[in-house]
Amino acid sequence: MSKQIWKPGNMVYPLPAVLVTCTDNNGKDNVLTIAWTGTICTDPALAYISVRPERYSYNMIKETGEFVINLTTEELCFATDYCGVRSGRDEDKFAKCNLTKEAALAVKAPLIKESPVNIECRVREIKEYGSHTMFVADVLNIHADEKYMDENGRFCLEKADPVCYSHGTYFTMGKKLGTFGYSVKKK
Repeated sequence: MSKQIWKPGNMVYPLPAVLVTCTDNNGKDNVLTIAWTGTICTDPALAYISVRPERYSYNMIKETGEFVINLTTEELCFATDYCGVRSGRDEDKFAKCNLTKEAALAVKAPLIKESPVNIECRVREIKEYGSHTMFVADVLNIHADEKYMDENGRFCLEKADPVCYSHGTYFTMGKKLGTFGYSVKKK
């Protein structure tokens, strides 16, 4: 089997497709789709999003230093795509996509009620890198929908059919292949 050599690019796929909510200093809210996001550290809890400077939400996040990462589901897939191709400069994407705003505890940006997990973030560092700017943020609070808890109190996000993104296509998680450490467990 041979492999093609391509010019430098990013091939770390799939990625989580999330809806990021933010607000400006005048209280105008917006929601945008982000695939460049993830965990940086567990202690302290740090996450990041990378946003193109031309995006409408970019200045909102830069000015307020706050945002919420809202995980998406199969039911939220249309809104996830829509909020990535339409601008909040032109319309209220919350209304257009029937997304319900809920108040956060520590930030002014709203949560999306329909999301199974909302992660409140406060920007710690801003790193400008070419096409995108990375907002490194402290995780302040996590809101997890109780309907995805099992009888042992374990959160089961897979029941929500979380959405990921790969090369222009949205996917849900698929089948379970194993659990952490299964490769070394004694039989």
